[in-house]
Amino acid sequence: MSIQLVIAEKPSVARSIAGVIGADQKRDGYMEGNGYLVSWCIGHLVSLADAGAYDERFKKWRYDDLPILPQEWQYIIPAEKKGQFAVLRSLMERPDVTGLLCATDAGREGELIFRFVYQMAGCKKPFKRLWISSMEDAAIREGFAHLKPGADYDNLYQSALCRAQADWLVGINATRLFSILYHKTLTVGRVQTPTLNMLVDREAKISNFKKEKYHVVHIAAGGMEAASDRFLNPDDADATKTACAGAQAVCVSVKREKKTEQPPRLYDLTTLQREANRLFGFTAKQTLDYAQQLYEKKLLTYPRTDSQYLTDDMQPTAESIVSGLWPLLSFAAGLDIAPQFGRVLNSKKVSDHHAIIPTMEFVQKGFDGLTEGEKKLLSLVCCKLLCAVAAPHVYEAVTATFTCAGNEFTAKGKTILTPGWKEIERRFKASFKTDADEDAPELARELPEITEGQTFDPVEASITEHFTTPPKPYTEDTLLSAMERAGAEDMPEDAERQGLGTPATRASILEKLVQMGFVERRGKQLFPTKDGHNLACVLPEVLTSPQLTAQWETELTAIAKGQADPEGFMAGIAEMTRGLIANYSQISEDAQKLFQAERVLIGKCPRCGESVYEGKKNYYCGNRSCQFVMWKNDRFFEERGKAFTPKIAAALLKDGKAKVKGLRSLKTGKTYDGTVLLADTGGKYVNYRVEQRGKN
Repeated sequence: MSIQLVIAEKPSVARSIAGVIGADQKRDGYMEGNGYLVSWCIGHLVSLADAGAYDERFKKWRYDDLPILPQEWQYIIPAEKKGQFAVLRSLMERPDVTGLLCATDAGREGELIFRFVYQMAGCKKPFKRLWISSMEDAAIREGFAHLKPGADYDNLYQSALCRAQADWLVGINATRLFSILYHKTLTVGRVQTPTLNMLVDREAKISNFKKEKYHVVHIAAGGMEAASDRFLNPDDADATKTACAGAQAVCVSVKREKKTEQPPRLYDLTTLQREANRLFGFTAKQTLDYAQQLYEKKLLTYPRTDSQYLTDDMQPTAESIVSGLWPLLSFAAGLDIAPQFGRVLNSKKVSDHHAIIPTMEFVQKGFDGLTEGEKKLLSLVCCKLLCAVAAPHVYEAVTATFTCAGNEFTAKGKTILTPGWKEIERRFKASFKTDADEDAPELARELPEITEGQTFDPVEASITEHFTTPPKPYTEDTLLSAMERAGAEDMPEDAERQGLGTPATRASILEKLVQMGFVERRGKQLFPTKDGHNLACVLPEVLTSPQLTAQWETELTAIAKGQADPEGFMAGIAEMTRGLIANYSQISEDAQKLFQAERVLIGKCPRCGESVYEGKKNYYCGNRSCQFVMWKNDRFFEERGKAFTPKIAAALLKDGKAKVKGLRSLKTGKTYDGTVLLADTGGKYVNYRVEQRGKN
């Protein structure tokens, strides 16, 4: 009997596929039934090997060994994943398995995950590709009915392979080079470093900003209020106010303009991450995690997409989903819209995956059993779909110009004619008690009826004082937008992928910068740390330029389409790497100290009187010959579930006692449950004690 082996990216996806195709018998590491075996990778089962795998000497970081440019690439299987790889290889080798089916995520990285496993196992059997945008049963059945030859995705694999190898070459060599030069581990990456540089540039603009005071003169009469242009000189503003006070104002023009704001496009991953950050404070990674969970629960379509449209043949599906959403969404109750689907359908603007929308499975199941974060994100996607097919927002903008005492003043107003899609958005924000427009300028009010030539007197005049404002720090919302646009001015208009990274990778880039200590979050805002600032400043433009890495993404897209040569791309990366190593052979002694950690002073040493500093595992005397130390993992604290904090250490050094929540500090000499706390490495003890709460 001929059996097909289906390989998914994750166990949850494998279970969904197995349930649809009838592989209902559970085995160790796979499922079986109805002529199929269904197994899974665990993310990246096979990875590019580290430099040490190529040569023993590469296990140490030395400048003389750079650049490291593998001639034959090597691969590894992480120890914790070897069991599942063995399962897959044994299934591939079964004589009754005549073909494979690649069912990893339908994208560049999913293709790479399958191909690495296929090649590492030495498999030569033919394979086909399952390419779906939803985990719904109907979508899986449709995908199995239209399987594609595996060879159709060879170019996509080449693009993925180039991405992985280019990242390896730049990451390994640049990280080692600058870590060696500056005596600190400085992780450098093709996308993360230009992203860090954007944060550093923004901080520089903020810190170098010189605010300027300016004044605005206001006039008011008969329900009319108007404002002047800015006055930099306060005396000029005072003179204008004095001239206008009690004078007559004349309306010299009234301009009425009917304006239309078209409904927004549907979500791709980046716009979803941006709005979820702005509305709910979700990080980009949290949004991707929630979206992935909802996708695997069959409630949301594939999240890692860069398209904001549906294919032309999806209109019946979209109509069914929209009609089924009304009972599920409290904020939509009582709304009456005549959905227009034409503006969300465009097959030409859908490459791998269509826009993110809820599924019919969600329409049937609703929000039951979802976490709060999942509910918010799914509600956001539902709201966007309703907005996208709703009527345009139509309003009349009115601009009235006045003269008074020889000066010109302007009043602006706005009258809403058709609320359209903005009413849905307003209700959604109100239902979640959130407002993304907190930083938006105040909307113009509705003006009274004003006609040209109308006079107003006597006029009241006043002055308000203002300051110019610096650029705002990046939030994940604005940084994701900046990453998406980075380098766009140097890219051809028809380039398919611009910017830093891809929708699928931007979240992990931001998280990595935070984890490495180069970026810190303060509320919603992102700031470079001191090390992050220094790193961006010492690296050459070739590594910090968004234009270059944006160009790489465009080339990778061209490779995926069969329009560019992978070998030529990699040769360019290797040449750039050689040039980087050659140009940075040494730096000054002062520069080498740039990344030295600032020691945190805790107090004075009780033995020799020198300063005591905080280390990773202890508090130590700065006088090396003294050897006084207090260990953070002191047994007294560990047994009581307390952390030995710098505050406690400082108090002990200062007074010989410390207050600890849940414990009572007692002076030296008390005997019940006293534990010697401070000791030096020579075994001599300093007679300070912290004692557990008790009675005398």
